[in-house]
Order: sequence, then structure tokens, then C-alpha cells
Amino acid sequence: MRTSLSSLSSFAASSRRHLIGAAVAALALGAAAPAAAQAAWPSKPVRFVVGFAAGGTTDIMARVIAQPLGQALGQPIVVDNKPGASSNIAVNETARAAADGYTFMVAPISMQTANPYLFKPALNPQRDLQPVISLGFSQLYLVTNKDLPVKTAADLVQLAKAQPGQLSYASGGAGTQMHLVGELFKQQAGIDTVHVPYRGAAPAMQDVLGGQVAYYFDPAIAFGVVREGRAKLLAVTGAKRSQFFPETPTLTELGIKGVELGNWFGVFAPAGVPQEIVERMSREIGKALALPETKRRYAELGTEPDGQNATAFRAIIDAETKLLSRLIKERNLTVE
Repeated sequence: MRTSLSSLSSFAASSRRHLIGAAVAALALGAAAPAAAQAAWPSKPVRFVVGFAAGGTTDIMARVIAQPLGQALGQPIVVDNKPGASSNIAVNETARAAADGYTFMVAPISMQTANPYLFKPALNPQRDLQPVISLGFSQLYLVTNKDLPVKTAADLVQLAKAQPGQLSYASGGAGTQMHLVGELFKQQAGIDTVHVPYRGAAPAMQDVLGGQVAYYFDPAIAFGVVREGRAKLLAVTGAKRSQFFPETPTLTELGIKGVELGNWFGVFAPAGVPQEIVERMSREIGKALALPETKRRYAELGTEPDGQNATAFRAIIDAETKLLSRLIKERNLTVE
């Protein structure tokens, strides 16, 4: 009987050791599973949501980097256009997507810096989206109708002050960066001009050429008409002169300080995407931006590739948010 009890005791001890060992092994496998899943990313196509129609600047910028990025990741990058509501539709689409690294947004940073103060978006793009990397920066070009009796930005300011409320300026739409820079210019120059919004850059430029509006802060469509002599380029925004028109001064050089805004573009992810995926996307996109073909295609859009990481890009966004939120409040800007 004692032998039998001893055998049972030995069997029980052995069983306990087996169960403990199995539990430890299960825990180890469980801990390794997320790491293995992340290591396998991406295992299917990655989506770039764009808040504008195909063929526009943002869309082209996304498609230019999509091909080399897809090759680097081993999965295709699919550009998904969700135009409308000043990119708020695309914001909602991206922010509501699973935070698994398969949905990103390519957008101008006005989506985060201005939209929350001009609209009442369903989601908060500052909270619900995180920056991944900046793609590039486009200066804005102060152009006028060729027959307007001005030769410099100072002449334009003087003319506007002599005719308060009479001159008008165009933008590609209410709430766009063109509109906001136009209001900042009015504020810094101390002039009173009338904003005329259009449905995009092309029709805005057409009315500048036709003389229906006096001036326009243009992203890049002005390149051709300026070189052809159909419009006059008076100045550029930004902290330095444009590489495309190096002979043209900045507004800061001309004494109209504080009008350095342009168009920053970048890639954003839903807030919960793991940092490892964000960092890998940033690295691979940075490599794509350094390619000669990317630089050539971006130059056609009047954009300089940039490639600042998430931390540096967030600092730019925060600084511009502070400036634009104050401007929108002070100028009582609204979008209907």
C-alpha cells in the first residue's frame, strides 16, 4: 500500500511539473505572437487615403512615392481617393480604420492645423491621426493680372490701401491654404481686399488672367503663365527664395513679415498604429523621396521633397496650428 501511495505521489509531482512547463511554453508563445505578427507586416496591400480627386497635387504626390514604397515593402500601395468637405471625409475614413498599419492618409497639413477651427469635423484630426513623415513643402506665389498697374508687392499694397475694399483676391476654395495665406497677407500688410473663393486652382487662375480678380497666392499652376508673360509674379511666401524663381524676393525680404506659410504635405496614420510600423514607413518613404525620379516629379508640382520624421513634422504642425487658429479667430473666418 505504501508503494502504491508513493507511486501516486510521484505521478502527481510529475503531472504538476508538466502542467507548469506547458503553461510557461504557452506564455512564451503568446508573447512571441505579436512580435511575429509585426515582423510579418505588411502581409497585404497598404492603402493611401487621399482627400482630393485624382490628378491633383496631393494625389500625384501620393502616387509618385507609392511605386517605390510598394517595392520596398513587398506589397502594393493602393491610392484611395475620398474627395470632399476639405478632406474631412478622408480624415474620418482614415481615423476610423483599424490601427494595424494598412491604412494611411496623404494630406496637406491644413487638415490638422486649420480644419478643426474652420469646420466641426466628426472626428478630431489632431487627436485621431498621428504624423508619420513630411513629404514636401510648396511655397505660394503672389501673382497678379498682367494689366494691373503694379510692378512690386509694395505697389500692390499701396494700390489696395488707396482703394480699400475694392481689390479682390482669389483662392482655390474657402479654408484652403491659399485663402488663409491671403488673409494673413491682408493682416500683415494692413490692407482691406475681398476674398473670392473658387472650386480649385485652375478656375481661380483663369479669373486672375481675365482680370476679374486682382491677385492670387498660387501653389504652382502659375509657373507656366508667369514664364509666358500672361501674369506677373511679385513675391513668394516662405523663409527663403524659391528654387524655381530665385530672382523673385520673399514677402519677408520686402518688409511684409510673417507671411511664410506655404503648403506642407505629409503622411498620417490612425493614432493607434504601432510605433514600429510608423518608423518603418517613415524610413522607406524617406528613401523614396530621395530618388531622382521623385525629385523630378515633385519639382513639376512646385514642391521640394522634405522627409522630416514624425517628431520634427509634429513640431511644424504645432507651430502652424498656433498661428492659424489665432488667425481664424482674429479674422472671424468661417466656412459655410
